[in-house]
Amino acid sequence: PYVIVCNHQASLDLLGMVEVIPERCVPIAKKELLYMGTVGWACWLSGIIFIDRHRREAAIDVISQTARTMWRENVR
Repeated sequence: PYVIVCNHQASLDLLGMVEVIPERCVPIAKKELLYMGTVGWACWLSGIIFIDRHRREAAIDVISQTARTMWRENVR
C-alpha cells in the first residue's frame, strides 16, 4: 500500500487528479467539497473519502481507519 499526496489549487483540480491517479487508489478530500453541488455529488459517487479539516480528531480518525483498511486488505 502507498499514499500519494497532491497539493491542488482549486476544488476542480481533484477531478483531474482522479484521472491521473492509478486504479484502486482512493482520494481523500476536504469535506467542504461534498457541499459543492454537482462537484460534491461526483466526488461522493466516485468514492472519495471526505475529512473534516476543522475537527482535527475526526480527520485523524478517518485517515487512520483508511490506513488500517489499506493494510488489512493490502489495497493500494
